This record gives sequence, structure tokens and C-alpha cells, in this order.
Amino acid sequence: QVQLVESGGGLVQAGGSLRLSCAASAYFSRYTMGWFRQAPGKEREFVAYSRSGGSTNFVDSVKGRFTISRDNAKNTVYLQMNSLKPEDTAVYYCAAAFPFRQRLSTVTDFDSWGQGTQVTVSS
Repeated sequence: QVQLVESGGGLVQAGGSLRLSCAASAYFSRYTMGWFRQAPGKEREFVAYSRSGGSTNFVDSVKGRFTISRDNAKNTVYLQMNSLKPEDTAVYYCAAAFPFRQRLSTVTDFDSWGQGTQVTVSS
């Protein structure tokens, strides 16, 4: 399995921006890379993914505010978060899915996980 390490979380005011990074250990270009988040007392939810071929998808609540990008040369995927809202507060997790995965919307669809990074948006 690929090893994943997130960074870039922190505290930001509502309307601000943060960029999360996730560095992968190997074979990065083959994987679908995703981001999930988990707020206190809630289940971990899908946020976005980026397939190796370039297609992306986002949960409706972040469309138009978040973007996902990947740098295959650096084995890194990014989540750019703009116009942040207090409801975006959560621990954000990077995840990797084997290329054969078709459904990419639940925790069980991804094969490797990072340790998570806290994002707190104050009102």
C-alpha cells in the first residue's frame, strides 16, 4: 500500500483559504487520489477525488470553492480550499484508491489513508 502524509491544515477565518497537501510514497501516478473529512460526531465523508487520467469529482457542498490537483513528479496531491465556511471544520484525510476502483464515494472505496490534518474555520 502507498503511504500518505498530509500537511497544511490550520485555523482560518470564514472566507479564507487553505491548501492541503498529501505526499505519497510510491506509484502515485497510478492511483486515484481523494480527500475525505470527518467532523466531530459525524461520519467520514467524501470531499473530492482526482483520477490518474485527470477527471475530478467533488461533493456538492464544496463545488465552486475547492479544487483538487496533483503533481505526479512530486507524488503529491493538493486540495485548495477557498471561501471556507465554519461547516468545513473537520479533520481532512488523504486517501488513495487502486486504479480499478470505479465507485469512489465512500470510505471503503479507498485503499490507503493518511493520518489526517485538522482544519478549523472560525466564524
